[in-house]
Amino acid sequence: MENNKFEQITFGGGCFWCVESCFNMLKGVKSAVSGYSGGHKENPTYEEVCTGETGHAEVVQITYDPAVISYEQLMDVFFFLHDPTQLNRQGNDIGTQYRSVIYYKDEAEKAKAEEALKASEASGRWPGTYVTELTKFEKFWPAEQYHQGYYNENPTQPYCSAVVGPKIQKFKKHYGALEMLNAE
Repeated sequence: MENNKFEQITFGGGCFWCVESCFNMLKGVKSAVSGYSGGHKENPTYEEVCTGETGHAEVVQITYDPAVISYEQLMDVFFFLHDPTQLNRQGNDIGTQYRSVIYYKDEAEKAKAEEALKASEASGRWPGTYVTELTKFEKFWPAEQYHQGYYNENPTQPYCSAVVGPKIQKFKKHYGALEMLNAE
């Protein structure tokens, strides 16, 4: 990061196409990059991660300006975009690579993540017990270039039309009303 005012957060909430496209619309987010974290293989490929054998989750690494958007606001969006009560899946996407996970950098960030998780669970937004993992951040590998901005490049692809598009519309309606989105 070339500017010290920016911070990063990495988390997984199912398919990274959905998560990345929404976070890139938020005011204060410099970038949201699809990738992989939490596994045991160096520099994994999408095909390897899809097997579920590398231990990685599909994640998005977000670079943001905390003077514009807070960690707590990012956590609110994270819990809005996926169902944190589903273990190792989101809808029809099944496997450990689709798990709900927050990667924290230090104990202070872990405490903030725990607080955000408890607040979201207590809100009743998603009925049931949250299964979101809190895991120490170790490494992030950007996904292949064709995954970056995938929805914007492929909005008529069947998965994008059926899953990503409706999620983006719900996201825009909710967070647009809160004036958290960049003007289009």
